[in-house]
Amino acid sequence: MIRRYEITNEEWERIKDMFPPERTGKKGRPAKNNRIMLNGMLWIARSGAQWRELPERYGPWQTIYSRFRKWQEIGIWEKIFHMLSSDADKENLSIDSTMAKAHQSTNGGFKKGEKNPSEEPVED
Repeated sequence: MIRRYEITNEEWERIKDMFPPERTGKKGRPAKNNRIMLNGMLWIARSGAQWRELPERYGPWQTIYSRFRKWQEIGIWEKIFHMLSSDADKENLSIDSTMAKAHQSTNGGFKKGEKNPSEEPVED
């Protein structure tokens, strides 16, 4: 059963080979399942929750977070993005700038304590 925020079997099949192998032949505790780790990361990204709020079914949040950072450092997220965006439908692509908020200083506003030059008295 696929739960909210988790990837489908079809989606997993497209990206599963991009992740490091779970079994490396090294001694020690075996790595957790990559799909479970990914679903935990997606739960965080899609829900907007803090790492500590991750449901227990994904495992300890510290484990998920450390795997997230490891994948980030070795460039897995970038590879997945490029692979998935290569076949994106760009015909209906739309970016609405009305939703982008900028700080007032980025659009010509004045910093605290600065004077507006148009309000200064003009010398004759």
